[in-house]
Amino acid sequence: MRFRNITRMTAASAMLLGAISTIASAAATKPHSSTVAASTTVPIITGVWERDPSPFEEGGGGDTEDVPPPRPGPDLKEPYASRWKALRAKRQAALDAGKPLADSSTLCLPEGTPTIMQAIYPIQILQTPGQVTVLAELYMQTRRIYMDAPFPKPDDLEPTYYGFSSAHWEGDTLVVTTRGLKDSVQFFEVPHSDQMTVTERYHLTATDKLRADFTIDDPVYLKTPYRWTWRYKRNLTYRIPEYVCDHSLEKINADGTVSFEVK
Repeated sequence: MRFRNITRMTAASAMLLGAISTIASAAATKPHSSTVAASTTVPIITGVWERDPSPFEEGGGGDTEDVPPPRPGPDLKEPYASRWKALRAKRQAALDAGKPLADSSTLCLPEGTPTIMQAIYPIQILQTPGQVTVLAELYMQTRRIYMDAPFPKPDDLEPTYYGFSSAHWEGDTLVVTTRGLKDSVQFFEVPHSDQMTVTERYHLTATDKLRADFTIDDPVYLKTPYRWTWRYKRNLTYRIPEYVCDHSLEKINADGTVSFEVK
C-alpha cells in the first residue's frame, strides 16, 4: 500500500516537474516584448553620435564667444526674462574681458538634462531591452532612460541632475519625457520650477542621421514652451575616451571668475 502511494506521488511529482520545465522552457524561448521591439520593429539608435553641424559651427566657441542657447531662446515671464538677459550679458562681458565666470562645467558638475544631449563632445547611445542609456564623453556622464516606466509619485520623485526619464515608441519615433530635475540644473541658466517637463522626440532621418526635437514646458517660468531641434550624425569609427574633470587647468577665483593656468 505504501509502495503504491509512493509510486503515485513519484509519478505526480514527475508530471509536475515536467509541466514546470515546459513552462520555463517556453518562457525562456519566447522573446521579451521589449527585446522584439528593440531588434525588429523599431529603429536602432545605438552608436556614437556627434552634433551635425557642430555646436561651434552654429555660432560660438571662439576665444570670446560662448556656444549660444538654441534660437530663438526661452520665452520667459517677467521678471525672469530681464534677469536672464542681464545674466547672459554679464557672462559675455566677463568672457570678453578674459575672465570667464564659473559655471557647472568649470565646477566639474554633471550637465544634466537636456544639456547632456548638446553633445559638445560626442555621446554614445546604448539601446537595450527596457532601457536607453546615454554615455557622454564630457566628464564620463551617464543618463538612464527607462522604457514604458511609470513616473514615481511627486513626493517620491527626488530631484536629480538628469531627472527621471520614461520613454516609449510612437511608430519610428522615440519619445522621452523627463521630470524631477534639481533647481540648480539649468539649461543655459534658464530658471525652472518643479513643474518643468522636458520632452524629446528622436527620429532617424537616414541610416546614420538622427533628429531630436526638444520641448521644455514650465507654467511657472515660461510664457510659451521652449522648442528647438538638434541633429546628429553617427560616427562609426570614433571610440569615446576617458575624460575626467580634475581642475587640471582651471582655478576658481574668489570673485566667481575662472583662471586657466598650467599646474
